[in-house]
Amino acid sequence: MGGMLFLSLLVIAYLFLISFLGYRGYRNTRTAADYLVAGGGAHPVVMALSYGAAFISTSAIVGFGGAAAMFGLGILWLVFLNVFVGVFIAFVFVGIPTRAMGHRLGAHTFPELLGRRFDSETVHQFAAWLILLFMPLYAGVVLMGASKFIEVRFGMHYETALFFFSIIVALYVILGGLKGVMYADAMQGGIMLFGITLLVFLAYQRLGGVVPAHARLTGLADEAVRIMGTEGHRGWTAMPAFGSRFWWVLVTSIMLGVGVGVLAQPQLAVRYMTVKSGQELNRAVLVGGVFILMVTGGIYVVGALSNVYFLNDPEIGQVSLVAANKDIEQIIPLFITRYMPGWLGDIFFVTLMSAAMSTACGLFHAMGTAAGRDVYDRISGNTESGRTILVTRAGIFATFLVSVALAYVLPVHFRGTGTAIVARGTAIFFGLCAASFLPMFLGGLF
Repeated sequence: MGGMLFLSLLVIAYLFLISFLGYRGYRNTRTAADYLVAGGGAHPVVMALSYGAAFISTSAIVGFGGAAAMFGLGILWLVFLNVFVGVFIAFVFVGIPTRAMGHRLGAHTFPELLGRRFDSETVHQFAAWLILLFMPLYAGVVLMGASKFIEVRFGMHYETALFFFSIIVALYVILGGLKGVMYADAMQGGIMLFGITLLVFLAYQRLGGVVPAHARLTGLADEAVRIMGTEGHRGWTAMPAFGSRFWWVLVTSIMLGVGVGVLAQPQLAVRYMTVKSGQELNRAVLVGGVFILMVTGGIYVVGALSNVYFLNDPEIGQVSLVAANKDIEQIIPLFITRYMPGWLGDIFFVTLMSAAMSTACGLFHAMGTAAGRDVYDRISGNTESGRTILVTRAGIFATFLVSVALAYVLPVHFRGTGTAIVARGTAIFFGLCAASFLPMFLGGLF
């Protein structure tokens, strides 16, 4: 009873805070610029945390954390790319010229930026429709990741968890605009950093510290080879065999797809245009880098170490993938529910809600603006800010329905196959953005 009371108070406090921030954003959203780029005057710390929270979603925590339990610590190379490419190069070498070009061209959305840079309506519409058609896949797996945790934590049906969580996300993002989204993202980024740091500390402490924990994980190499050796697995503290199936999936799909594709993410690129100057982006690098390092690095390490816990559990005695019935998205929720204190599970539940809502809000905002500003305004010739915001909210609702439908269908289609649905869905969308947007985007900047 006490545990449920603690969780209820946490959730109520969390929902109150994001509701307040969403309402504040709603009250301060008077123009299209306020709704689309937060008025262009965000603080660098708010921008960095908002960027990080929108970047790191349940796909990173539940999806890639589960993937780390299967592939091992080789996935930490993705953390390096997340920090070096996703923060340093993104903010300093891409963000500053993007912000300058966006202000010079008067662009408020990513498709609008590309279209005006190349003076091409075709480019503008291509980018907008690509977002509308394919971003729901990423949004769907983000919703799926959060719902998987709710399913395990509360013992409810996945479909029920998805329904209630989706309603909360939809109400918040439709009302708030990017001002509300960025305020809440900054708060949610702080929650994520605290929750993951606490989880990493306890995971190591219960295995006797960093060195003993990694030594025990290294000692399980024979078990990894026995179960997944034919796929190229050589242990959880080693990279898969060069050229093997696991190596290709880890390096090309996960590392390069996500690590490089981040530079051309529409929902992240628009964050560069929310600060006052290029200097503000330089100031945001440290905060963004530390955040990404701690959150992604922490959950990937915990994912790999979960194998030590599950294998040494006398009631299970299996590697994480087998313990979760080959449902990779269940590994992190099952690990926390089974081996961490109940109060940490409650805190982590709020952490996961923060991760899912921050990313989902950014994604639905990007899809809504693509529908309202990039498609409707261009086709109809509309110049009224109020009409743009109305159509944008309608676009958010429509793409929200598609995303929820995908979140319902994908687990059914891939059930029992051992497929990392969330991680692969994320990698597919990031890779698609890298292939479709990145050459054009960088060519337009430089």
